[in-house]
Amino acid sequence: MLEGNKVIITVALNGGMQQDRDGAIIPKQPDEIGEAAARCYEAGASVVHVHARDKEGRNSGDPAIYSQIIQEIRARSPILIQTTNGIGVRRDATTGRLYWPDDAERLGLLGIEPQQDLFGIAAGSADFYNPEGGYPGETPYVNSPELLKKTIEAVYAKGSALEYEIVEASTLHRLLRYAAEGLFDRDRDNVWLLHGGGFGATPPIARNLLFSIDEGQRLFPKAIWGVTGTGRDMFRMVTLGMSMGCDLARVGFEDGVHLPDGSVGRHNSDMVKAAVEIAKFYGMAPATVAEARARFRLPA
Repeated sequence: MLEGNKVIITVALNGGMQQDRDGAIIPKQPDEIGEAAARCYEAGASVVHVHARDKEGRNSGDPAIYSQIIQEIRARSPILIQTTNGIGVRRDATTGRLYWPDDAERLGLLGIEPQQDLFGIAAGSADFYNPEGGYPGETPYVNSPELLKKTIEAVYAKGSALEYEIVEASTLHRLLRYAAEGLFDRDRDNVWLLHGGGFGATPPIARNLLFSIDEGQRLFPKAIWGVTGTGRDMFRMVTLGMSMGCDLARVGFEDGVHLPDGSVGRHNSDMVKAAVEIAKFYGMAPATVAEARARFRLPA
């Protein structure tokens, strides 16, 4: 647990498909991402989650672009940097069908220099559906056992922390099985579980989120646990998590652009400021970068 009733605020700046809309400005190029991250740091975020885009604004797995992003962020603020492991879907020019990058491209993000601080991986596969994040149709999102196991081994070998996105509660038992097989220690205190609602078949309703959180705490009692949501449900889910004393809350334009009152934020920092105000209501304050670094067990 974080001391002093603190909550780590993560801001997911852009996602793989989100575009400028309704007044929301989505940062796409490295300098834009660096500026947005600094603005969010000043607003109270201690972690920034980023996707890379090419010059045309399309999602990219190019390590060179990620390297530029990391350098641009670090030139402006000390915020912790987490890279995606999903990258984003693409459309086949011949068939018009959407597809996800293969495992080799996704694993390539583990070798970026300068290195990111934190990593993420979905703990299971799902029929991904998030219109508010730029995914208007269901798209199979496959997270193979091989991809997950290789990512776990590589991230823990680096001495970093790995966020497991819990697409549904059953994936917690997959992780428990991997721990039983010796892949990692279920009692390590930087196991990081991100519970959410609104992604594909995962409904943004309280009882679903509560079950996922409860099961996560039962199986991984020392874990860092966070909450997120999509679209207009983002702050409903975050508020529920904060009311329960979550360790981490994720907001940002990757998952939706609407503030708690239904209006559209112009910058990601507006989302962070809203999260900070919700935290205050429950007597919580945003964790500093140093406090987040210590909780993730990262080197000083």
